[in-house]
Amino acid sequence: MKKNRGRTGRKRRRKHLQGFVDGVNCSHKLEYIKLKKWLKDRGFEDSILRPAEFRETGRGLMATKALQVRDLIISLPEKCLLTTSTVLSSCLGGYIKKWKPPVSPLMALCTFLIAEKRAGEKSPWKPYLDVLPKAYTCPVCWEQDVVNLLPEPLRKKAQEQRTTIQELYLSSKAFFSSLQPLFAEDTGTIFTCSALEWAWCTVNTRTIYMKHPQRECFSLEPDVYALAPYLDLLNHSPNVQVKAAFNEQTRSYEIWATSQCKKYGEVFICYGPHDNQRLLLEYGFVATDNPHSSVYVSSDTLLKYLPALDKQREAKLSILKDHDFLGNLTFGWDGPSWRLLTALKLLSLGGDEFACWRRALLGDIISARNQQQTWNTATQICNCLIEETQRVLLQISQLRRSKETLNPQLVLVEMLSLEGLKILQKSAEVLCNWNVAT
Repeated sequence: MKKNRGRTGRKRRRKHLQGFVDGVNCSHKLEYIKLKKWLKDRGFEDSILRPAEFRETGRGLMATKALQVRDLIISLPEKCLLTTSTVLSSCLGGYIKKWKPPVSPLMALCTFLIAEKRAGEKSPWKPYLDVLPKAYTCPVCWEQDVVNLLPEPLRKKAQEQRTTIQELYLSSKAFFSSLQPLFAEDTGTIFTCSALEWAWCTVNTRTIYMKHPQRECFSLEPDVYALAPYLDLLNHSPNVQVKAAFNEQTRSYEIWATSQCKKYGEVFICYGPHDNQRLLLEYGFVATDNPHSSVYVSSDTLLKYLPALDKQREAKLSILKDHDFLGNLTFGWDGPSWRLLTALKLLSLGGDEFACWRRALLGDIISARNQQQTWNTATQICNCLIEETQRVLLQISQLRRSKETLNPQLVLVEMLSLEGLKILQKSAEVLCNWNVAT
């Protein structure tokens, strides 16, 4: 009898330990104990989720029991949410209400985060601030040497974000100075460009969508942000779906499961059907096995393959621009996108075929010659991008040896580049098969 009980006990322990192979429970850490107490004081009750470290995704939330479809994953009371209402009810409220021209809802939240972070122990939001990332892995925070390795469309967007933050900082300096009565030290040492970058990334990567009524004290930009402590520890997976919304009856933000999750498994939500370039830009990570991933073809790359002597060159460009066919041109896991092929089909129209441009935009077959030229150009572009990606991977390898401090950033670029290479190689196969088939 004893022997049997011992064997059963070992089985139970083994099963229990197996549950933690992918996730290590972190709820015993002081920062999470303080956060849970702080949330409980504001009406939050939770017995399903635990903070954990996962091998693949890092910090996330673990299920303490198996979750079924339609189970309530989390219900976060309104008192726990950080919104512009929170900001206006703080000591910043009076200054924001009288400042002209009005600040944006985004700027109000950024200002609040910087001020509360500086307040330290005196901040009522300290338990939440303590679990926020100290730094972010989004390209907007990267060294320029690493940003330069990104694919052109993504590089351009990262640089646009950086410019946005710099312009926001410069245009807000006078507003920051108006807050001087609230601080013993010079506001210039508190509201720095790097502090704003951290706050901007906090809002950009962690807010949930929650529409608020328009207020006169804010500019006309939509007020749709809410920071959701604890809930924002949930990681993204492109392969899950959840139902999420603010419940007016319970006055809580709720997330409901639409798929199952095993006990001790990581609970995921989906940020949207984003490809990895978008995920890296906006959230600072790359998802493995992302079915939405693609490689973008910039309009500049496209135009390299339009013959300079083509008499309809300008007319073709004008048509593509007018019909929004110069953007969102991609190669995917299943080959070149319909949009890319359509743009190339129009660019490949011969002089005697130009009158058929409307049919080309609808995807009609114009001629065997046009079809072949379209595939040939798509293949050329694909091969060019393959070579370019291989060059980038070589540069990454060299930088990782010479500048080890950049490794966390370089790892992300490498993941994106390796995925892009696989997509392009798959697309090259598809194009080759098409040619063989015809």
